[in-house]
Amino acid sequence: MAVSLRHTYQRYKTLRTHRISALPIVILMPHSACNCRCVMCDIWKDNKNLQQLTEQDVVGLLLSLVELGTKQVVMSGGEALLNQNFFRLCEMLNNVGIKVSLLTTGLTIKHHAELLLKWVNDIIVSLDGDQQLHDAIRNIPGAFQKLKDGVQCIHKLDPNYKITARTVIHRLNFWNWLSVIHEAKAMGLDQISFLPADVSSHAFNRQMAWEEPRQHEILLSEKELPELQSVINKMLKENSVDFDTGFIAESREKIQQIYEYYAAFYGLSPFPHKRCNAPWVSTVIEADGAVRPCFFHDPLGNIRQDSLTHILNSENAVHFRKTLDMSKNETCVKCVCSLNLPPRMNPVV
Repeated sequence: MAVSLRHTYQRYKTLRTHRISALPIVILMPHSACNCRCVMCDIWKDNKNLQQLTEQDVVGLLLSLVELGTKQVVMSGGEALLNQNFFRLCEMLNNVGIKVSLLTTGLTIKHHAELLLKWVNDIIVSLDGDQQLHDAIRNIPGAFQKLKDGVQCIHKLDPNYKITARTVIHRLNFWNWLSVIHEAKAMGLDQISFLPADVSSHAFNRQMAWEEPRQHEILLSEKELPELQSVINKMLKENSVDFDTGFIAESREKIQQIYEYYAAFYGLSPFPHKRCNAPWVSTVIEADGAVRPCFFHDPLGNIRQDSLTHILNSENAVHFRKTLDMSKNETCVKCVCSLNLPPRMNPVV
């Protein structure tokens, strides 16, 4: 679908003025809790302090989303499917022409298969390794099989429904990287993407950034870097077709940057340069209503106190975007992901 001339103009205007005139992508966190206990994430540690978005929250939010021409809402978390009103929220978004993508652990997609096909446009699951390693990293016995059963159930109902995977590559699974690709194919997934682990920010419910002992549970050691490079070299050779067909979402250069990211912690290379315009084309709304310019920067306001449009165009928010130098900002320099959406391009998350 082509981007309308008006929407394209509004996105150019946003980049020029730093005031949000168009907001193609919004990431919602409908539920603060998670049904996994992943080693590289602290979200589950706060499961007892439940927060969730309500139908009333989304009623107010829709006015801003329509005003700003939002095209896609990505349901993230925590585990979004834990929100009992999840499908009602999706229905409300669908009714105003907004597509819904779901980021999920995959544990309950079989149970929700029919409703997912009705209200969610595509699914992105987390895949951490082969069966034994995936279950170990998730700290959930049977997690891999539940994910596989769910994918196969949905594809049995609709063989053309798009389900992709994301894998965080870190100290506990980098050696299993090629097996991840094999399992993704065997599971019938359409595509898989990879990114390094965030070990330095306050994201993912970290009350304080991880200190070195905790970081090094996930961060590759310097002596492991040659093995990481060896695994990457083997993948570039043996999975060449997967890069060419797009089954592996990243380019060969971006896969190599995962090595460079980890090497940068030891001063062996600079952190990979990223082209990112996430704060100008998207926003993150957490389960308590807090609004962030992206996962990793501080909140700008709360939708339970003000409209999203007003929050994003407040003096503080405009100043943040106008003065943000991603080449020098420590959070941006060490960021593990980036979103660079040109004004003429439709969102693809």
